[in-house]
Amino acid sequence: MDTPHAHPAGTDLASVARLLADGTRASFCVALLDGRAWTATELARHAGVAASTATEHLNALVRGNLLAEERQGRHRYVRLAGPHVAELIEGLAAMAPGRASPPRSLSAAGRRKALAHARTCYDHLAGAVAVAITDTMTERGLLDWEHGLRLTGDGEAWLGRLGVTVPAGTRRPSVRSCLDWTERRSHLAGAVGAAMCRHAFDAGWITRIGTTRAVAVTAAGRQALRDHLGLPAELLSRK
Repeated sequence: MDTPHAHPAGTDLASVARLLADGTRASFCVALLDGRAWTATELARHAGVAASTATEHLNALVRGNLLAEERQGRHRYVRLAGPHVAELIEGLAAMAPGRASPPRSLSAAGRRKALAHARTCYDHLAGAVAVAITDTMTERGLLDWEHGLRLTGDGEAWLGRLGVTVPAGTRRPSVRSCLDWTERRSHLAGAVGAAMCRHAFDAGWITRIGTTRAVAVTAAGRQALRDHLGLPAELLSRK
């Protein structure tokens, strides 16, 4: 027979679920998937709520270990507590039912299309481009999924030739799959996914679009991804 204390893990899971069951708190977490720190005022404006309401929700998310806060003088910033939270949010977004509501303007439609094409998911790349990169790395034997996702020896050598440096000594998984909420398929996360995304920014292969987490593949990036992975030009060019 179940008792109130029979399933402590279930109780903890329920507390996280309650935090994300609120639409305002969920929208904050999705906005913070860009990997940057936001102020309460910025998040309040994003969600269309009062500053006092935003602060109340943010305090709950910090207490629940989904967000971490940083203070600089009088300013308070919040960010996702780590890549594990980002992967949780992205995975839940992929499981959420889609809403058929059309965008209210051409600019909103453009932003939605840009996010679906390529975006950051905390510190790694997501969207159609990221899924294509993951698929091609698998086809070329750089990633192996047979006994759980792993980077192969050929994959390590390939990263070395690209000049991608993966930090050593981290407790973070080397490679991890992350369910893409727009493609409904997996893209590459983990330390390798983060290192590849960082390298793409540093090399000028991708660039942010405005203040959103959408990114554009540059001419240099299109050439590099064609040369190193054979990705087609039509995929890399956002229409």
